[in-house]
Amino acid sequence: MPKRPRKKTKNMSEETQDTPNIDINLGDFNAVIRIIDVASKRGAFEGTELSSVGAVRDKLSAFVEHHTPKPEDEKATTEGAEVTEETSE
Repeated sequence: MPKRPRKKTKNMSEETQDTPNIDINLGDFNAVIRIIDVASKRGAFEGTELSSVGAVRDKLSAFVEHHTPKPEDEKATTEGAEVTEETSE
């Protein structure tokens, strides 16, 4: 039986060095949501595909909404409105 040449295996540090640094953020997810919306408007999806495309879009949208930081001004305005109501009585 002929011997097969052994494949060179990489250790963990070599694999890490070969992997490019991938940076993805909420803006990228928003872009994907807009792409889905535009493609849908232009009729890029068949009727049978719409429910699965819509489900993915909804998941992305919920993810972005959940991870988008709330502006501090909005919190302060809400707290200020509560204080104003209490003092106006």
